[in-house]
Amino acid sequence: MIQPGQILIVDDEPSLLKMMSIYLGRLGYAVVTAVNAEGALEAVKTQPGGFAVAVLDASLASNGLDDLAGRMLMLTPRLCVIAASGYPVDMTLLEAAAPGRVTFLHKPFSPEMLAAAVRRMLATQEEV
Repeated sequence: MIQPGQILIVDDEPSLLKMMSIYLGRLGYAVVTAVNAEGALEAVKTQPGGFAVAVLDASLASNGLDDLAGRMLMLTPRLCVIAASGYPVDMTLLEAAAPGRVTFLHKPFSPEMLAAAVRRMLATQEEV
């Protein structure tokens, strides 16, 4: 089933990036990938219509997750963000910037867990 909008996946682990992209693509989602914060911001700036959901590796942003996600939210106000990390992440600032449109996904996660998080965020995005 194809959902409105596209999904941006940002991760510097090639195997994980590939797995997420293939799995979500098989579910019918349109997926764009980036391996770093700069590539993610460039994708957001050049994507007509914007992204519905961004899956962000919380540890790859040199200026921090809050800075990267905040800049992306400014460019795409309805964007939903899934922050993924194997370590605890303080989501307070992001949750304040985008109430109800931010969630955390603990690594390692299964493809099914990723798909469930994307579905939840898409449902939230439709309400905005």
